[in-house]
Amino acid sequence: MTHQNFDQMRHAMIVSQLRTNAVNDPRILDAFAIVPRERFVPVERSAVAYVDVAVPLDEKGRALNPTLTSARLIAEISPDVGASVLLIGAATGYLANVLARMGCRVTAVESDAALATKARALLADEPLVTLVEGPLADGAPTQAPFDALIIDGAVESLPKSLVAQLCDGGQAAYVFADRGVTRLCAGPRIGGSLSAQPFIEMQAVSLPGFAPVAGFTF
Repeated sequence: MTHQNFDQMRHAMIVSQLRTNAVNDPRILDAFAIVPRERFVPVERSAVAYVDVAVPLDEKGRALNPTLTSARLIAEISPDVGASVLLIGAATGYLANVLARMGCRVTAVESDAALATKARALLADEPLVTLVEGPLADGAPTQAPFDALIIDGAVESLPKSLVAQLCDGGQAAYVFADRGVTRLCAGPRIGGSLSAQPFIEMQAVSLPGFAPVAGFTF
C-alpha cells in the first residue's frame, strides 16, 4: 500500500460512509479526512483500515470502532473548538487524534497497557491530547469537569461516576449494549443526571470494565 492508496481510501470513506449517513459537519469531515487511520491499526490490517467494520487491534478482543459509529457519536454532540472532551476507550489513539484535529482538548483514557503505549507514541506530537492509563469506568476525575463525554465503544452500564465528570449541561455520547443490540445514545447532563436518548442502532465494539450493575436502567 502507498500513501496515495491510503489517501484515496480515506477520501472514499468520507464520501461513501460518512456523508451518506448524516455526518455532514465540515469540521468533523475535515478531521477524519486528515487523520491517517492506517497508522492506528496493526500493519497487517492496514489494508482494511477504511472498511466500514471494526478493526481488531490485538488477540485480547480489543478493536477500533467502525469509523461511521465513532463519527456518528461525535456528530450527535458536535463538541466546540476548545471544548474539553473525556474520551473513554482511547485504544491506539485514533479518535483522540480526530477530536484534537477538531480543536478539542482531549483527555483519553485507556486501560490496556500495550494499547496505551502505542497511543502515547502515535500521539506524542499532539499537544491537545492527554492520555490517562487506568480503568475505563473510572474516567479522569482529577481533570474534571468536562464539556463532553464520548465512550468509543459499547457498554452495558454507564457509571454515575463518569456522568459526574461532566459539567452541568455537558453532552455525552456512548453506545449502550442490551442483549446483543447496540444503540448509539446521546444527551446532556442536567441537574446531576444524564438525559440521554438512543438515536440509532449501529455496530460497535465492546469495551471492558462496564458490567451491568444491579438496578441499572436505560
